[in-house]
Amino acid sequence: MSVWKLLTLQDGNSSIMENLISFHDHSMIIIMMIIILIFYILFFMFFNKFMDRFMFEGQLIEIIWTLVPVLFLLFLAIPSLKILYLTDEVYNPYLSVKVLGHQWYWSYEYSDFKELIFDSFMINDLSEKFIFRLLDVDNRMVIPMNLNMRILISSLDVIHSFTIPSIGIKVDAIPGRLNQINMNVNRPGLYYGQCSEICGVNHSFMPIVVESNSIKNFLLWVESMSN
Repeated sequence: MSVWKLLTLQDGNSSIMENLISFHDHSMIIIMMIIILIFYILFFMFFNKFMDRFMFEGQLIEIIWTLVPVLFLLFLAIPSLKILYLTDEVYNPYLSVKVLGHQWYWSYEYSDFKELIFDSFMINDLSEKFIFRLLDVDNRMVIPMNLNMRILISSLDVIHSFTIPSIGIKVDAIPGRLNQINMNVNRPGLYYGQCSEICGVNHSFMPIVVESNSIKNFLLWVESMSN
């Protein structure tokens, strides 16, 4: 793995995460421009002996250093509001999955398919091969790819946080409250996450594994789980 991969975000596997990565890169360019401009002004002030001492007392410079930050904020606010709308808006979902947080595991309800309900616990048996320690679970959350889904998130005891970085999802699971978010995964694969809320002594032992499949394989999985 290259050093650059270790310093950047995970590869985006949903349209929301791809937009978040694009916004991150866009923001970093603007921040670099601001830093360069500030260092240039400081250097100009401290090391230029022939600078006009009345330069920073005119009305023109007052207007400039008021309008320039406003322009920077506009370049950040417009794409930020777009992403905020995309993450909050749930439109025409083909599937709804209810996620419930417990101390310290997750349970999933597929109410659209024969009331399919199951729990997901972390795998503690380290003798098993081909698993990621502290990340793999016995029952994965299986979803169809390229479909708009509504994820309903809540908790039955304390506050948890349903977080999958590569899909761009981070939603608090709050007792007595039902949060929702739109999810659309655009490629097959396994996507790992964890509870990112300090929810108790076993907080670090409630991982999340999402498996994205084709619609055909998803329906076969639903049938096998129902039986």
